[in-house]
Amino acid sequence: MEIFNYDWIIGIITALGTLFLIGELLVNMRGLFAILGLAFIVTYFTVYLEPGSFTLIFIIYLLGLFLIIIDGNFVNDGTLGVIGLVLMLVSVAIAAPNFFAGLYAIIGVLAGGAGSLLFLKVFPKRNLWGKLTLKDRLTSEAGYQTMNQEYASLVDKQGITISVLRPVGTIRIDGKEYSGVSNGQWIEKGTAVKVVEVDGTKILVEEVNE
Repeated sequence: MEIFNYDWIIGIITALGTLFLIGELLVNMRGLFAILGLAFIVTYFTVYLEPGSFTLIFIIYLLGLFLIIIDGNFVNDGTLGVIGLVLMLVSVAIAAPNFFAGLYAIIGVLAGGAGSLLFLKVFPKRNLWGKLTLKDRLTSEAGYQTMNQEYASLVDKQGITISVLRPVGTIRIDGKEYSGVSNGQWIEKGTAVKVVEVDGTKILVEEVNE
C-alpha cells in the first residue's frame, strides 16, 4: 500500500502498537488491547521486514516488553526495564527502511508507552500483579506459621547436641536437626538436652541432669 511509503506512518503504527500492548498490562480490557497492539506491531514488522528476519526481530520486541513487565512488577530496580525498552527500540529501528523512519519508530514506541498511562484514568486498573504478590505473601505467612507451630511443639522434648553449644549450636530432636541455644552455658557435643522454651524459631535448651 502506498501509505506505507511515508516515514511518518511508521511512528503512528509503532505508537498505537505499543500503546495498546502496554495498555493491556495496565488496565483490564479482557485481551482487546492486546489484540489491537499485536495487530499494529505485526503489521509493522510484516510490511518492513524480510520474511526471514521477521521472527527474530518480533521476538526481540516481545522480549523487551516482557522484561519491562518483570521489572515493573517483581524486580523494581529499573535495570530490566531499561534493557527491555532498549530491546523494543532496537527492534523497531532495525525494521525501519531508513534512518528517519527509524527515528519515527523510536519516537512512536516512546510516545505509545507514555500514552498508555492515560488508560489508567479511564479504564479499571488490572490487579493481576497485586493478586500474585498477595498470593506470595500469604504463602510465606502460612509457611512461617506452620514453622512456628512445629517449633512450639518442641517444648519439653528431649534431644541431643550434635555440636558444642557456645551457647549456640546444633541439636537433634526426633531425628531432625535444629539450631539451639543454651542459657549462656557451654554444652558439650553428645549431651542430652531438653527444650525449655521456644520463641519464634529460637529454641532454648538446658542440659538434662540424669
